[in-house]
Amino acid sequence: MADVGFNQLCNWLRFRHLVLIATLARTQNMHTTAQEMNISQPAVSKMLREVEKLLGFALFQRLPRHMPPTDLGSQVARYAQIALNDAQHFVGQINHLRQGGHGLLKIGTIFAPTALALPAAIVKVKQQWPLLTLDILEGTSANLLERLEHKQLDLVIARFTLDQHRKLFDFQALAPEPLCLVTGSQHPLAGAHDVPLEELGSWPWIVYPAGTPMRARLEQAFAEAGMQTPGNTVETSSMQTTLQLLQTAPMVAMLGESMVAPDIQAGRLTRLALPFPFVLADYGIITRRNETPGWSAQAFMDALSNNIETPETAPQVGR
Repeated sequence: MADVGFNQLCNWLRFRHLVLIATLARTQNMHTTAQEMNISQPAVSKMLREVEKLLGFALFQRLPRHMPPTDLGSQVARYAQIALNDAQHFVGQINHLRQGGHGLLKIGTIFAPTALALPAAIVKVKQQWPLLTLDILEGTSANLLERLEHKQLDLVIARFTLDQHRKLFDFQALAPEPLCLVTGSQHPLAGAHDVPLEELGSWPWIVYPAGTPMRARLEQAFAEAGMQTPGNTVETSSMQTTLQLLQTAPMVAMLGESMVAPDIQAGRLTRLALPFPFVLADYGIITRRNETPGWSAQAFMDALSNNIETPETAPQVGR
């Protein structure tokens, strides 16, 4: 089987072929793909045969009820989706610029930076480029890094969750994240001193989903104490849900200090005293490796780096 030539691929492959590959990989059904692309099923079949002939291998298995990608087909579908996401971002940027704007910057962030660092950077960048559209998506590190890899985001403020991420992305540390244990102000443990970990384990907990750094740190704390992680749990990465549950039910949660400081100061939450510190690894700016960030991404990264150490000096938004 001969290798595919780059020039040959560029001269023949079209975006329509990429749409076909990505859509069929998602639907695994020829009829559904034809409907979504608004073409006939024979046309889909013909296009697929042409792509497979060019590449020299089958992209999809022909099974009676569905068409799952082959191993090589999965890789092709992945790159097809990345290319389409990149093209969609390009179109969005061009449209923003044509309309007199400064472009579009898509940023993913975990919750911790949203307390101080992120708002300060947003204000600074918007003061300099008011027509730059900032699209902020909040989520878990794992979810955000998957979107970054597929070019659905320009940069991410998060942590690595897998070793393979260190090969795909560059990381610029911003700040550590001290953690604390909190309850609602009406919780029976509120105001107690030196609460034993075994007593904490008997209460219902609100925890981050499995695989997140916050969840791993919680499990580590209980393991170091020779205990099982609490079994009575609610899993969520939603800060709003967590705060509502803490204030309305006798539950416990481990959260970043920056996340809960305003609620503790307002008396809505109570911080539990423990004899040992909780700290997560630094969160930071994560970008795709071997890809130079655009000017707007670089400007935002600079604003983050300059504000992270002195958030109290962040500019205020005027009326």
